[in-house]
Amino acid sequence: MSAPAAAIRPGDALRREWHRFTPQERIGRWLVWLAIVASLVWAVRTVEIIPEFLADAPQQMADLLVRMWPPDLAHYYPSVHDALIETLHIATLGTVFSFALAVPLALMAARNICRIPALNALAQLLLVASRSVNSLVWALIFVAVFGPGAAAGTFAIAFRSVGFVGKLLAEALEETAPGPVEALRATGAPWGSVMLKGVWPQVQPAFWGIALFRWDINVRESAVLGLVGAGGIGVVLDDAINFFQWDRVATVLLAILAVVIIAEILVTRIRARLI
Repeated sequence: MSAPAAAIRPGDALRREWHRFTPQERIGRWLVWLAIVASLVWAVRTVEIIPEFLADAPQQMADLLVRMWPPDLAHYYPSVHDALIETLHIATLGTVFSFALAVPLALMAARNICRIPALNALAQLLLVASRSVNSLVWALIFVAVFGPGAAAGTFAIAFRSVGFVGKLLAEALEETAPGPVEALRATGAPWGSVMLKGVWPQVQPAFWGIALFRWDINVRESAVLGLVGAGGIGVVLDDAINFFQWDRVATVLLAILAVVIIAEILVTRIRARLI
């Protein structure tokens, strides 16, 4: 027998239950979570974390801090001071060299500047290759080429920075307004004048912002290149650690912290004035 007419509501046939995700999307989300958990379990089993060492870590850290205090401030001059100056030189020269290499690649990578897809792809490949290699690995390569010293650190900083600088510059170039460029081209202006008068004023704030930001990063990175023989304050730090001179290690770490803080303050103030 059919149900009474009064028991059937007019909207029952059109009523649907709403779900945020489709069944395929829910299965996909669960698979992603399963892959993440499996990766974490695999990583923990692979690195072989020893629970005894983890339990003893707070005591060892406290003992290390006791041996580092008080810092040997008499060790600062001249060895730490000279190494700090060399670190700043490495960061500055490396940043300048990186821009000399990154600007042509950025022009090639920007699709509104370079209309050749093959050159765009080549430039993007070189920028990705630069970013994919860590600065310490670059330092090891250039130490093998130039030998230990500041030259290896400078080129390591430069080649590491090319990918970062070139990518951001290329994005800034692609975001420029086409109006001024088209107007200059319509008047018959040469390519150099188009870039100088139509593109440069638009990317100038981004250029200086990228330069200051990258120099700030390079100051931090160049502080550890000496651990692989690429000059800078890392050499002094490595020597102090190898000879278990923990009070001198504290002095070096405090000097690095002071330089990083001062560099951060300078970069912030300069950016506020330029941009």
